[in-house]
Amino acid sequence: MTRWVVPAIVAVAATMLFTGCGAGQPAADATSAEHRIGIVFDLGGRGDMAHNDLAYDGLVLVAQEFGGFIANDPDSVNFGDLVEIRYVEPRVGGQDREQALRGFGEAGFDLVFGLGFAFTEAAGRIAQEFPNTHFALIDAVVPDGVSNGNLSGVSFAENEGSFLVGALAGMMTRNSDARVGFIGGMDIPLIHTFHGGFAAGAMHTNAALRSGDMVMAEYIGQDPTAFYDPQSAEQIAQEMYDQGARIIFHASGGSGAGIFQAAYDRGRWAIGVEYDQAFRFAVADTALERAIGERIVTSMLKRIDRAVFLLSSDLINGGGRIDGGAIRLGLEEDGVGFVVNNLNREMLEPHLEELELLRAQIISGEILVPDRPTVEGES
Repeated sequence: MTRWVVPAIVAVAATMLFTGCGAGQPAADATSAEHRIGIVFDLGGRGDMAHNDLAYDGLVLVAQEFGGFIANDPDSVNFGDLVEIRYVEPRVGGQDREQALRGFGEAGFDLVFGLGFAFTEAAGRIAQEFPNTHFALIDAVVPDGVSNGNLSGVSFAENEGSFLVGALAGMMTRNSDARVGFIGGMDIPLIHTFHGGFAAGAMHTNAALRSGDMVMAEYIGQDPTAFYDPQSAEQIAQEMYDQGARIIFHASGGSGAGIFQAAYDRGRWAIGVEYDQAFRFAVADTALERAIGERIVTSMLKRIDRAVFLLSSDLINGGGRIDGGAIRLGLEEDGVGFVVNNLNREMLEPHLEELELLRAQIISGEILVPDRPTVEGES
């Protein structure tokens, strides 16, 4: 698959939840665009300060680079009429995911993204029903036994990016008795990769964290609602901070807002996930929100925007065709990483050289990062 240089992320100010179009309605106001791209967001939709917003940023990049527009978009993104882009937000519970994917197929869209692991089962069936539409699963793998040429699965080496922010947490707690914490959303293997990488990184750079109780971890719940339950996340974070955690890293989607609130209330630190979450607070309207953002040390980046842009580029530059199969983006592919910008550079500066060395060692294979929590956090 061709790889293209991705322009800088388009910064989008913090927003409320928006609805681009209802599930099953992607064909409304069809245009004569040369290419039609659709996406079904994960639960929570736009404004989650995480993977949905990253996917939206990828759509904006596509529109900007290829002269397209996002239909029914409150932000009125419009750079031309060559590419029509539409998004759907699933209803609470997500029972209409399959309906939304099928709606795009029925409307004859060229490329349709399903964001989140929950699309895996449905996408295999729907790809067979609509062979002229390419379906791309983001944050998921192609189901076993499915070999459709019109189905791609994009996954990320979350453990590699999490290792680096864990290493940063270890550096920031050296020469102290401070603990660190991890809060996951739903207790599933995908979130275990964040947990495992973070714990390994923290223990790698701070030997004092290798005893059994120095890296605390807790999951919010057992179903997808755990990703938008900031109240429960805040309570868990408060308890961790009260038990000696100096820094908490979360992989809990929209629930992370509660963790940031707890960090502000306790005067401690937090690490965001997927998106530059500190930036989203920094441009907020209220002084309180901006102050909360100042407690976010950095965010582990998961470049969903890059995946959306790359696959869309392949479609447009490849004459409407994309190769199916598995795609995995890690540190080497710039698919994961962490935020360094004017908001946090001064705090991170003492650690950047060491972090860059660790990054190089992971890419070379000198450091093997676990994809699940281990006893000592090391592979």
